[in-house]
Amino acid sequence: MSSDPVRVPVRRTSLLLSIGLSMLLASCQVRPLYDDTAATRENLGTIAYSDADDRVELEVRNQLIFMTRGGTGEPVAPQYRVDLKVESVVTGVLLERSSDTAKAGRVTVSADYTLERIMDNTVLKAGRRQVVSLVDFPAQQFAKLRAVRDAENRAARELAELIRADLAMVLGR
Repeated sequence: MSSDPVRVPVRRTSLLLSIGLSMLLASCQVRPLYDDTAATRENLGTIAYSDADDRVELEVRNQLIFMTRGGTGEPVAPQYRVDLKVESVVTGVLLERSSDTAKAGRVTVSADYTLERIMDNTVLKAGRRQVVSLVDFPAQQFAKLRAVRDAENRAARELAELIRADLAMVLGR
């Protein structure tokens, strides 16, 4: 019996295609966008943060220190520096027509930050992040102040997570 002359080139072609495809897939390196390897964690642990000017900025700064250092405080010999400027704005969005007071609002916390390598003052990343936290305004004044403060704290935690992810992306390269 002789083999079919048409089937031999098809088999060779499919064999070559499968080998080429497997070589292409073997050369592909898949890594998470926000890599959390030991080297990235070590680099994040060597970041010093600028001093805070107000309570919300201090909350963001403390969250960043905790997330990047694992609760051990600031580094002794930092390799990187983050200059952080945080701003918080409270806006009433649901007005009661009879008294012209807001019943609900939103707290917008935004941050401008710059990541620098200390040894040569090279700017590695500059960015701006913003988080909005919704809040209900109760009738009592102290409860309203506390609701705004809680919303600022929530937004500060979320903002710190976003900034940490940005820093991890840069330092993980």
